Amino acid sequence: MRLLFAGTPDVALPSLDALMRSTHDVIGVLTRPPAPAGRGRSERPSPVHDRALDLGLPVITAARLDAGVIAAVRDLGPDCCPVVAYGALITPSALDLPRFGWINLHFSLLPRWRGAAPVQHAIRAGDEQTGTTTFRIDAGLDTGPILLEESTPVGDRETSGELLGRLAVSGARLLLRTMDRLESDTIDAVPQRDAGVTLAPRIGVDDARINWSRSAAEVDRLVRAMTPTPGAWTTLRDERIKIGPVAPLDTSHLGAGEIRAERSSVTVGTHTGDVRLGEVQPHGKRAMPAADWARGLRLAGGERFA
Repeated sequence: MRLLFAGTPDVALPSLDALMRSTHDVIGVLTRPPAPAGRGRSERPSPVHDRALDLGLPVITAARLDAGVIAAVRDLGPDCCPVVAYGALITPSALDLPRFGWINLHFSLLPRWRGAAPVQHAIRAGDEQTGTTTFRIDAGLDTGPILLEESTPVGDRETSGELLGRLAVSGARLLLRTMDRLESDTIDAVPQRDAGVTLAPRIGVDDARINWSRSAAEVDRLVRAMTPTPGAWTTLRDERIKIGPVAPLDTSHLGAGEIRAERSSVTVGTHTGDVRLGEVQPHGKRAMPAADWARGLRLAGGERFA
């Protein structure tokens, strides 16, 4: 099949690479325009854009599918448009352009966690299982009929970055199988069930703030869900501090948010028990082991995160 691949971030690269190695003909890439990135916030092309240029593929950059973009897609004449984290809605006027439709690879087992941040929400909620789903995009938000799905357990200590990296690789294989079976007409689209729908809206900075009055398990899940982005955070002495993954302990000696710094470790209290900090990143500085951070700060007894 002639494929126009739509994707933007790093997580889409395994799928693009898998399709390029396949018998299908990738005729171009649709991706979002360059955006500010890095410390200097200079505009940079998306990872998918860069990879497409390396592969010699035509690139369409668009933040939304307006009439000009739709015309460009029509001119390329794709049979199918596989989509992985493109980051913009596929407008109704574009849905019928390819004869096999726009096929999305989604990083959850639909209808659970429809939306932009399924992996982060799954970890934060404590899901033991997740997976990948391919479905045909329709006018709703991740509501289209399912083509294939594959489940996987969520690791006890996995961060969202680690889990998403794993799903990106397994999902690439699932997307390729979907393309193969669409071409051979050996796949049926099954409507999503009405029961079990949950939503996974985009994560904002405020969502990543740690509430130390929650349980140790909830704090642990929140921090892992927000690692690496946007990064879980708290405040001390009116300064914002990012917190890396923590280790829940079998102790409960400290009050919520109370900090105990020892020679080689830093412990913080929650509502149900203590957690040991891993890495800490003070505002404007690099991440460092929590014990090194505490020594440099000369913490006083009884100080608390807020």
